[in-house]
Amino acid sequence: MMRVAVVGAGIVGLSTAFALRRRGADVTVLESGPPGGGQSAGRGRIFRHAHADPRLVAQVVRSRSLWREWEDDLGVELVAPDGAVAIGDGVGSKLETLAQFPDAPARPLSRDELRERLPLLADYDGPAMLDVHGGAIRTRAAITALTDRLARAVEADHVLAVRRLDDGSVEIRTGTSSRAYDHVVLCAGRGTAALAGAVGMELPVELGAHVRLTFEVVHGPDGPGGPLPTFQDGSGAFGETGVYASPYPGSGHLAVGLSGHTPARPDGAVERPDELAALADRTVAYVRRALPGLRPDPVDHVHCWVTALPWGEDGVGIWSEDGVSAVAGHNLFKQAPVLGDALATTALTGSIPDDWSHTAELGRGE
Repeated sequence: MMRVAVVGAGIVGLSTAFALRRRGADVTVLESGPPGGGQSAGRGRIFRHAHADPRLVAQVVRSRSLWREWEDDLGVELVAPDGAVAIGDGVGSKLETLAQFPDAPARPLSRDELRERLPLLADYDGPAMLDVHGGAIRTRAAITALTDRLARAVEADHVLAVRRLDDGSVEIRTGTSSRAYDHVVLCAGRGTAALAGAVGMELPVELGAHVRLTFEVVHGPDGPGGPLPTFQDGSGAFGETGVYASPYPGSGHLAVGLSGHTPARPDGAVERPDELAALADRTVAYVRRALPGLRPDPVDHVHCWVTALPWGEDGVGIWSEDGVSAVAGHNLFKQAPVLGDALATTALTGSIPDDWSHTAELGRGE
């Protein structure tokens, strides 16, 4: 039985371990904090199919199918069935791309239907669309279900060093142990590039910090209404582009973020903390203008790291060499099932599946 260590228990690390265990590997997951407490933090993410790179659309379609399989296997809803709404001039090109994928139905929304589906939005009369099989990912449900299924495979310890041994195995030194494995998969968020660099793999990760705010839904005379879709605003009609929003379970709260981030140094220090505060202030101002169905005083903040690759906002890639694999990219939650499957294949066969190698630059043009 092949012994594989996965460093990091965010959604990608847990997905990788889940896929490895399904294939009969002996898996250990090493995580210094609570599972899902790093870049996977928060209670919701957007599942959407629309991307500029058709190769990424194809992978996301596969991922949506795997999310459904997980729901059946784990016995919990993981993606809400309420759709993903997008507005702005980019809607036409998104619909054109998605028309190539019958398993990712999408259609334009009229002004009236947009108001019906997203009643907390201010008046808007521009291009709008519905990604029918999109929706809010139940992030905590996914993290909890995967952690429970993996059970004692998840160990609370921090990884200090990774090195290759002469016998072909790979050693991991943690705070309390030194063990060798047949393969090591690095899914450690902002720590991945440093660990990979120590074994000779250079990952061109651009590190930054991002803020996402949560607001209470109060639209309508009787408070919150029915289920809400996720929302992306690329229109500029309300003073910002690249805005995203995802409802919490029950649709009583909406998490809202701007696409921007503030740079961070390789050591993890935020270069200009005032810019992070400014992003939060801009988010509040946007909510006041665009989402009058929300109470504009945020009830919580999520601060997280951005690990972007130079070829695209949603770029993703896998590196693998001599018993060590690493993954990097941004906006990976929706891709977790298919990405975990690709990483498991890489670990067990030594070959990165088509399109997932960093040389393919999957997600180019985002």
